[in-house]
Amino acid sequence: MKLLTYEVQEVHKLGVQTDKGIIDVQATAEKTGNSDVETDIMSVIAGGEKATKQLASLLEQAEETNTTVYVDSENLVWGPSVTRPHKIICVGLNYRKHADETNAPYPEVPILFNKFDNTLTGHKSEIPVPKVTEKLDYEVELAIVIGKKAKNIKESDALDYVFGYSAANDLSARDLQMRTQQWMLGKIGDKFSPLGPYLVTADEVGNPDDLNLKTTVNGEVRQDSNTSDMIFNCSEIVSYLSQYLTLEPGDVILTGTPEGVVLGLPEDQQVYIQPGDVITCEIEKLGAITNYYIEEK
Repeated sequence: MKLLTYEVQEVHKLGVQTDKGIIDVQATAEKTGNSDVETDIMSVIAGGEKATKQLASLLEQAEETNTTVYVDSENLVWGPSVTRPHKIICVGLNYRKHADETNAPYPEVPILFNKFDNTLTGHKSEIPVPKVTEKLDYEVELAIVIGKKAKNIKESDALDYVFGYSAANDLSARDLQMRTQQWMLGKIGDKFSPLGPYLVTADEVGNPDDLNLKTTVNGEVRQDSNTSDMIFNCSEIVSYLSQYLTLEPGDVILTGTPEGVVLGLPEDQQVYIQPGDVITCEIEKLGAITNYYIEEK
């Protein structure tokens, strides 16, 4: 199932992408008289398989009774695919070829840092390029969304705790990131984590460790790789984190970026994100999230 959120008067509403269009879940539930279904993305994530089955049942019922309500996708204001995560945890230097291009040794354990919910934004949103950086970089990343409380879990069981996956862009102000040994400052700008357009349930994704991912800047392909190049795969990351803290439904884990970032180019070829740029991050089975970069007011 492809879930999404969209904004109506600053409220995030739940939608489901189908072949016929985007379904307004709340309006469809009201029209069919179905009060059992969850109508908030965070409640669906927390509800897990039961909630998605109820959603699927609603869509089937609405189809049969001709009570499906579709969203006007022409004027849709997309929200992030996860709206209120407790935690946004990121893994750095997690692709072999990305480590190679930045002349960094492969880490022996996952390198972790955090982001906050101010960084979240959705598909087609405008992102101001902060005045405090001259080196804003893109990073296509697979986002894992946790579906069940997880603590001290085995690698072999780790994916059972995953609700689904999204495409993400871990925007990084390199000059701020490298100012100290702690990377956080370069990662926490407003709208620095475009997430979406969809949250695709794990059953539709299958193996997350074999997905093509790509970034285009103004139509030019800059990153083109596969999650199989990750140093620590999805099971290892989820299990590792669960040894140190409790993962909760809705937590987002960004799993690292492949080669092709601006930072990896020779210095005389580095052209960082500028106002006017259009950047798309795309992951197989998860869709493509596009954002428009503007001058900060």
